[in-house]
Amino acid sequence: MSTFDRSQPPVSGPIRNFDFPEVERRSLSNGLDLRVCKLSRLPVVSLNLFFGAGEGGLEDSRAGLAVLTGDALEGGTVERSGSELAEALERIGARLGVSTGWEGTSVSMSCLADRLEEAFGLLAEAVLEPGFPEDEVDRAREQQLAAIRQRAMDPGALASMEASRRYFAPGIPYARPQSGTVASIAPATRERLGEFAAVAYRPHEGGLIVVGDLDPDEIEAMANHQLGAWVGAPPETNEFSVEPATRERRVWIVHREGSVQSEIRVGHVGTDRATPDYFPLSVANMLLGGTFTSRLNLNLREENGFTYGVRSGFGFRSRPGPFSVSTSVGTDVTGPAVREIVRELEQLVEGGPTDEEVAASRDYAAGVFGLQLETAGQIASRISQLVVYGLADDYYHTYRDRLRAVTTADVAAATRAHIRPAEVQVVVVGDAEQIMAPLEALQLGPVEVVGVE
Repeated sequence: MSTFDRSQPPVSGPIRNFDFPEVERRSLSNGLDLRVCKLSRLPVVSLNLFFGAGEGGLEDSRAGLAVLTGDALEGGTVERSGSELAEALERIGARLGVSTGWEGTSVSMSCLADRLEEAFGLLAEAVLEPGFPEDEVDRAREQQLAAIRQRAMDPGALASMEASRRYFAPGIPYARPQSGTVASIAPATRERLGEFAAVAYRPHEGGLIVVGDLDPDEIEAMANHQLGAWVGAPPETNEFSVEPATRERRVWIVHREGSVQSEIRVGHVGTDRATPDYFPLSVANMLLGGTFTSRLNLNLREENGFTYGVRSGFGFRSRPGPFSVSTSVGTDVTGPAVREIVRELEQLVEGGPTDEEVAASRDYAAGVFGLQLETAGQIASRISQLVVYGLADDYYHTYRDRLRAVTTADVAAATRAHIRPAEVQVVVVGDAEQIMAPLEALQLGPVEVVGVE
């Protein structure tokens, strides 16, 4: 009778082969980029229509308008009220969703393959003929305003918002909340939403991704029928280059009297999605703060008991997004926690990672890649990234090989190039009277107490 040594973890098995599904690329009559991925294992389809109506192209006075317009899309069309649209979707078992970010707006649809033509028609109707009923726009606007006000009262959201303002120079869209402010959203009317959709909801440089049990020829014909008359390009966007607010390391305290916890953000401007260092940086972030066994989590949670969890991440966007470490700790350990975060950043940059850390992080990322592509929706989301960021057609076919080719030297070089401990902005939301002295004692840089904007 065999026995197991439960004092030792099981040995990892070999990484299983995984081939990303083949994607056929075509162009519709209006120039829209069509990507079709045939999956026959289930009779379902996921459809994702992307176009460049994003928050990154808006000036501050219209911040949040793209998000609000997207949220109001499901409120009805020229032909149907919101309830009628919802009933039409329910009758065919379809689900419509809208997501708006910095780069643009994605309208997604999932349904059974034999109901795709009907579902496709409803999606096209929602995008090409939005009605923006006044009551639905009022509802969407009030929900967005409520979320904005709630954000100002939530310590975690407040810390992230303040961090963006301190990482990015004033006037850069990334320095503001993606959903806008009370001043920019309160005046929004159905007329403003209609005007925005009329000029920004255009197919130029957009894409249509369809994944499921389907025939590419039928999809092309269906797409040309539903979207062929949709033409044009959005207007010139609010072009900007990303600059940091400062390169001087500083500490910012947002005072919340009586707070028993501190929300901490430590970071600076990072890099963009097109960086050649994407794969080394992905591995670097995993070993720094992207997994439970990362350096930051082992230090702050396991060794010191400062927090239940800490994480780090790069916000890869079309332009350089943020690099940030975030956690929540007790007021009494705020100073030590910040000290350890900065120390871990310095040690990683100066000393580099170990071969064991890189191998473990790299193999884990390669191993879970296939598990993140189990549904048609997950695959469609990945293919959408090819359109949004202009990635190569074979990007995901070579993804795991490129990830597994990352070396310790690659990670060390990428870390030195893109993580700058001497330039981090330390943002802490907490009781200034309790945490200011410990933070000043760290001598990281000037310490300033600021109010909520």
